[in-house]
Amino acid sequence: MKYITGKHLPRRTFLKGMGSTIALPFLGAMVPAGHAASRTEGLLNPTRLIAIEMVHGAAGSNEWGASQYLWAPEKTGSEFDLTPSALLPMEPYRDYLTIVSNTDVANAEAKTQSEIGGDHFRSSAVFLTQSHPKQTEGSDVLAGTSLDQLYAHQFGQDTPIPSMQLCIENINQSGGCNYGYTCVYTDSISWASPNEPLPLIRDPRLVFDQLFGAGGTAEERQMRRRTDQSILDWIGNRASDLKKQLGPEDQRRMDQYLTNVREIERRIQQIENRASSGEQGNIPEAPSGVPESFAEHVELMFDLQVLAFAADTTRVFSFKMGRDASARVFPESGTDKPFHPCSHHGGSEEGVTDFYKINKYHVGMLPYLLKKLESTVEGDTHLLDKTMVIYGSPMGDSNLHNHKRCPLIVAGGANGSLQGNLHIKAPDGTPMANAMLSLLHKLGMEDVESFGDSTGTLLS
Repeated sequence: MKYITGKHLPRRTFLKGMGSTIALPFLGAMVPAGHAASRTEGLLNPTRLIAIEMVHGAAGSNEWGASQYLWAPEKTGSEFDLTPSALLPMEPYRDYLTIVSNTDVANAEAKTQSEIGGDHFRSSAVFLTQSHPKQTEGSDVLAGTSLDQLYAHQFGQDTPIPSMQLCIENINQSGGCNYGYTCVYTDSISWASPNEPLPLIRDPRLVFDQLFGAGGTAEERQMRRRTDQSILDWIGNRASDLKKQLGPEDQRRMDQYLTNVREIERRIQQIENRASSGEQGNIPEAPSGVPESFAEHVELMFDLQVLAFAADTTRVFSFKMGRDASARVFPESGTDKPFHPCSHHGGSEEGVTDFYKINKYHVGMLPYLLKKLESTVEGDTHLLDKTMVIYGSPMGDSNLHNHKRCPLIVAGGANGSLQGNLHIKAPDGTPMANAMLSLLHKLGMEDVESFGDSTGTLLS
């Protein structure tokens, strides 16, 4: 794969037109002449990070659920059986799966009498910071710098967007949520500093526009939507000119990438058209670009993340897939019970089983992401080998609002730092922060000596 002029294409090559900017995926033409791909590690091998929070813990964190292995498998090491677990959808990717079980998130527990009962309203702020939030309804918020932002500060500064924060549920509710906590704690999982929570984006259109600079002004964006023009129409001539200078394999890769961009744009346009038709939706408070279907929304957000990684527009995403106390129903899971009431299952076998069905449905979203990463080639491998996907919750048994036996899994190869096909069960009382500290080290931040309430590392 050679750039046919004999020169090499800069890694930061953009196609621009009418305010739009499309970064290109890695192409063979970007390898400097006379250099093998293995000698371009700075271009090819940044580890990508996706940190996903799902609220309300897991059925397997309940005492009976744990005895049935509804989350963590019975066996540790590599001979574990996922059949009874909500993690069964991950079986096709077990070689990329690391399960970390039996860790606690003590900093999500109440520390004072006034904090008792407020678990739903502080937990999300703890997941990636492993720090105890200050109880306040004002602007004087305080938690900790989150894992994703520590990584972005060190390894995300040479990308156009250092990091992005996405969500599925409604956010930005003003004022206090409950029990003396501002809604910032409920709505934020990424913290640039202990007093700087980062806002989340729910609307796929806004994500698309940020990634691809779709119209430099609001007027340009509105003009394009009124004419049903694609962002690719704005850069068509430039794309054609560039393709003439590429070899066949690079042409194919560029065509596939631009096709994926157009397909995502088309799906967003269809969603917006449905919303503008006047048809009453199930989530009327949502922006016009937000799909009615949970699965469609999640998959669209995953597609945008993979495209961003392919173009190296950003290397860091946090993704909040649920909101505490949400009453959303997931009929595809096999139960029609609303999420929050279902999580308060009373400890009954029937109730725990219903909640397990929702857990399994949520985990079932992940293989879509992993397959997309696996099908996106970069250099001599694919993005799944180069990505770390963290998925977990800062809550354990949601019926008791406790933070013990909290669910946590890691997927992907992270450039060889994750072994995969591994279940690690921590000793009782081990902080989840120990696992997070280990993951920071595997992301290349070996100089970080502690994180949150860590007492050491957990993953070798």
